[in-house]
Amino acid sequence: MDKNQQLKSQLYTKCVDYVNQRMSHIQAAIDAASESGNDETKSSAGDKHETGRAMMQLEQEKNAKQLIETLELKKLLDRINPNQHSQTAALGSLVITNKEKFYISISAGKLMIDSEIYFAVSPTSPIALKLIGLTADQEMNFNGSLYAIQQVI
Repeated sequence: MDKNQQLKSQLYTKCVDYVNQRMSHIQAAIDAASESGNDETKSSAGDKHETGRAMMQLEQEKNAKQLIETLELKKLLDRINPNQHSQTAALGSLVITNKEKFYISISAGKLMIDSEIYFAVSPTSPIALKLIGLTADQEMNFNGSLYAIQQVI
């Protein structure tokens, strides 16, 4: 595996880890809310009990929504083959510009590999929408800054 493919594999792995960690946190929150709900039904009565149940219901709905969003991220990652190389920026591409390095995958933010900063961005993010379809030696303007694409991996 060449250096570029290894780098893309590391970025992909970091994104998978991000999703798995997020799923873990959400599951822990779901478990805590469920446990809290069980405790709430064992104690108190009246208005306090109803307020507690409503708060628990809101928390469960919020956690369920976050779980659905995270499962969508996982589905998006499942569509990426980190070993695939393309000359044109697309889902799964690492785009090196004169300013930043973007991994078009999921919105996981700043990732560090070997003291280098990479930004994992969703293919529907404004910057990715500008990058997708471009090749090395092309330029694009984003938020008043000119980005020169040096390499698409």
